[in-house]
Amino acid sequence: MIKGIFPGSFDPFTLGHLDIARRSARVVDKLYVAVLINASKRSAFTMDERINMIRAALDGESNIEVISFDGLLVDCAKQYGASVIIRSLRDSSDYLSERQMETINKRLCPDLEIVYLNSAPELMHISSSAVRELASYGCSIEGFVPEINRKIIIERLCKNG
Repeated sequence: MIKGIFPGSFDPFTLGHLDIARRSARVVDKLYVAVLINASKRSAFTMDERINMIRAALDGESNIEVISFDGLLVDCAKQYGASVIIRSLRDSSDYLSERQMETINKRLCPDLEIVYLNSAPELMHISSSAVRELASYGCSIEGFVPEINRKIIIERLCKNG
């Protein structure tokens, strides 16, 4: 059984993340969407909120499990028996930073395979930070986040209530 991990902070989970998760689930037998616990970073959403939003968006995807992790990604992969790390690429700057992380992760765990999936062209402009900024100014985030999560994101982030 091939197990993969799609890691990220997912603050919040976007349609780009949803697309990568669904596509990843077609190339591995079991996919873990791993939500990073980063104590040094102030998240807009709690860990439980992020996990619940991801679970709601992925409802019905039988081979996907949402987990959280703290620490090194390679340790998380070992804990869950994953041999593949899935990373998404929106543009060349993503590629450069991901290659640097790949080098580090492969040094720590040579048996891990890193698989890159390019963002769908119609979703490559979407990032969690863009969603947070748009929502904070009361702009529509339709087409940026899963519909099931839009209300909680707007309620949390919109400065105008």
